[in-house]
Amino acid sequence: MLLLLLFVNSSNAQTNTGIYLSQYQYSANTSKLALVKSQDGIELQKLTLSGPDAALFSIDKKNMLSIKPAARKANRPLQIELTAVTSSGSRKQQFTILKDAFIRNKVIAHRGAWKNTGATENSIASLNYALQIGCEGSEFDVHMSSDSVLFINHDPIIQGMKIEETPSATLKALKLANGETLPTLNQYLSEGMKQQKTRLVLEIKASVISKERGIALSHKVLDLVNEMHAEAWVDYISFDYEICKELIKLAPYAKVSYLNGDKSPAELAADHFYGLDYNLKVLQNHPSWIKEAKANNLHVNVWTVNEDQDMDFFLKEGADVITTNEPELLLKKLNK
Repeated sequence: MLLLLLFVNSSNAQTNTGIYLSQYQYSANTSKLALVKSQDGIELQKLTLSGPDAALFSIDKKNMLSIKPAARKANRPLQIELTAVTSSGSRKQQFTILKDAFIRNKVIAHRGAWKNTGATENSIASLNYALQIGCEGSEFDVHMSSDSVLFINHDPIIQGMKIEETPSATLKALKLANGETLPTLNQYLSEGMKQQKTRLVLEIKASVISKERGIALSHKVLDLVNEMHAEAWVDYISFDYEICKELIKLAPYAKVSYLNGDKSPAELAADHFYGLDYNLKVLQNHPSWIKEAKANNLHVNVWTVNEDQDMDFFLKEGADVITTNEPELLLKKLNK
């Protein structure tokens, strides 16, 4: 009964239905940055800018947010607030806009850089090692406790406890092998947002309790990312197709890739995915899918590629990024 009540509470949580941007990063040549949109499709009227860095931006009558040349020299996260008038009242939302200085070297550290560092996988330490060695991205896994707090762990069970059936107070007291406490998503994002080089690849784990609880988890994740203004740092992946589609519906700006490997590139493109993120054996068994994905403007990731010859194969085939437990090996290969 307790689990049922907690699930009802989490599923009734209101995902942000305010306003969002079509993108959250700018480049050296950016002038027109992003369209300002409403998440529920209501027309936005009379948009106004405020916040610490409002003077570095402008907004036109078509709701296009533009960035001024002075902003491109700032080289720091920029903070603005947008207020919109709608037929149902006003809406206000804060945003963090980031200069696109992210690394593009194809290396995604799987659960952080842990195998060769002594860090526990999915720990804050493994994230920091991935940042230190200069990975393009660091992947991590998110589950939801019985009282709807988000935790970082790969498996649905930790130290004999089912995460979805365990209250957050118990989970927060757990110690990982390296002495850290089990990190929350809030803690993990806070650490990752201290830098602007490595993307945070957030895997939403399917619920072992119900499909509905998995959807509730996706809402909670998006709510926290919005609350922390972490949109510019985060990419999303999941094995659950419905979770992926929910993310795309609620956050059309988001980079969402599918993991399971049972959908063709054409099917993913039709459902407005950013990319595919498939196991190496799936792509080896469907050798045409990388080219088909590129033809459909899909980003291609492949996991988990740990052997030298497999790295060579997917580099030759043109994978955009490669997820690996051996980021040091892949970096060495790329830097030859």
